[in-house]
Amino acid sequence: MTGQPMLEQIEALRAEALAAVAVAGTPDAVRTVLGEHLGKKGRLQEVLRRIGSLAPAERGPVGQAANAARGAIEAAAEARERALREASESNLAESEWVDATLPGTRRPAGSIHPVSAMIREVEDVFLGMGFDLADGPWVEDDWHNFTALNVPPDHPARDLQDTFWLEDGNLLRTHTSPVQIRLMARGALPIRSVAIGRVFRNETTDATHEHTFHQIEGLLVDREVSVGHMVFVLRTFLREIFAQEVEVRLRPSYFPFVEPGFELDVRRGDAWLELLGCGLVHPRVLVAGGVDRSRYSGFAFGLGIDRLVLLRHGIEDIRHFTGGDLRFLRLFRWGGAR
Repeated sequence: MTGQPMLEQIEALRAEALAAVAVAGTPDAVRTVLGEHLGKKGRLQEVLRRIGSLAPAERGPVGQAANAARGAIEAAAEARERALREASESNLAESEWVDATLPGTRRPAGSIHPVSAMIREVEDVFLGMGFDLADGPWVEDDWHNFTALNVPPDHPARDLQDTFWLEDGNLLRTHTSPVQIRLMARGALPIRSVAIGRVFRNETTDATHEHTFHQIEGLLVDREVSVGHMVFVLRTFLREIFAQEVEVRLRPSYFPFVEPGFELDVRRGDAWLELLGCGLVHPRVLVAGGVDRSRYSGFAFGLGIDRLVLLRHGIEDIRHFTGGDLRFLRLFRWGGAR
């Protein structure tokens, strides 16, 4: 083959490619045309593979024609892609317009669990009264959970709490009272602390009982502490939680770690409702905590956080708190409705 037929093939290929680029409707279609004509296996490359069969004098003109054709096709393709992009962008106002005055898509918002909300609120109240926040382990030993709290191994009070015992002799704490002993053992007096956390009882669940729930433990140890101090602190706390003055009364009751011990009731309408246990710290508990009972005294109290939430919101079944029903949780916002 001589150079003239190859020049004619190159010109025909150039014209065909330019025509295909001119009618390409999308940038992808333009790139397809380029691949078919200028790619490694494209038609122009097929022509150039035969250039070695030409006489040396004919190779130059054929090569120049091929480069010119490549340049023209690439320039046309670039211009066509640019025109297609500009046309697409100019149509956005009609094809993809947005009415900015319409409300946006409402995404479901999360909510704070009512028990968590109550814990934060209780913490804020006691911090405002000058109390510290304390904590203790969920897995306790017999000494901290029972013996140091004036509940020796043969004491009948152990029967009042059904316990989850572990194989190593330890247990899941049945109340937050062990934190009292840990606080006193530090030796830093006076003490004004509250501890809030999970406790565990091995009992059958129903509308008012759960095997896992939350308690708050309050402890104040100082010189010349009296029942009057305790009542003042508890009334202040309840006034803040219920957002109103609360009428309370004390009834004598038995708890092994306080002496004297009381049940504190609150008036709700025409009825009295038992709310929490409290009393002056038993001298034996002070001694177990390493406190000089001749110089210091104190009061302690404990109540269920879950019970406060039940009262606040009028909930009738405590099992809702751990049931995992999102419909129930969506009823609550921070702080809840009073």
